[in-house]
Amino acid sequence: MSRTPSSSNLEHLSEQELTSKLEQELLPKHVAVIMDGNGRWAEFRSLPRIAGHREGINSVREMITLSLELGIQHLTIYAFSQENWNRPTQEISALMSLLEHYLSTERASLIEQGVRFRAIGRLDALPESARRWVRTTEQETAHLNKLHLTVALSYGGRTEIVDAVRGVLKDAQAGSLRPDQIDETLLSHYLYTHPLPDPDLLIRTSGETRISNFLLWQLAYTELYFTSTPWPDFRRREFLLALIEYQRRERRFGRVLSTVSS
Repeated sequence: MSRTPSSSNLEHLSEQELTSKLEQELLPKHVAVIMDGNGRWAEFRSLPRIAGHREGINSVREMITLSLELGIQHLTIYAFSQENWNRPTQEISALMSLLEHYLSTERASLIEQGVRFRAIGRLDALPESARRWVRTTEQETAHLNKLHLTVALSYGGRTEIVDAVRGVLKDAQAGSLRPDQIDETLLSHYLYTHPLPDPDLLIRTSGETRISNFLLWQLAYTELYFTSTPWPDFRRREFLLALIEYQRRERRFGRVLSTVSS
């Protein structure tokens, strides 16, 4: 499968050798993931689409484990977009059931590993049973801090910005904000993701090269990594390749870095 070209010379290396190439000080603090390709993975194998989503949970587990091993502090995954509500009713019902099953069966493991769970998005759109599991998992992991796992559910990047602006306007109308106080820093405090730092690295699987209305504000200076590997096949090795590629990048944050020749 094709990946970022500079990763091709690493194909022959073992996972242990790949891990040895990582430099702790250059690792991202926050990784965001668009988990794409579950349905296509299943259809290619003549399986129902939900089978791909079930298999994708194993990839989530491996990313959590490796993030904990490497000291990555934040992992944000795009699980269900607002646009996904347009899918067939049967598929939506299966996805909500899978969400509830994941939270009910994985909650103890998250607690044991020290993972704080948080959901972002317009969560009121979720079925009541799913919202109940989300609230329970958030409450029971609120004191943990080894890894912050944020799951975007019924999420849209434009909607997040709209909701943030509404929050600012509400406080301004109440007299607690003046127009001259409103800047990028203040607005970011009204985003769903607050107080998380912006992602350092965004990974999107399954060959698509767009961000699909995900974290539109937060991705301004994020490094983007696209791979043709579908999400159910994105495991430890693929994550290591993405991290190595990230470490090769020169992050400029909009600045021009002058090169000084000796």
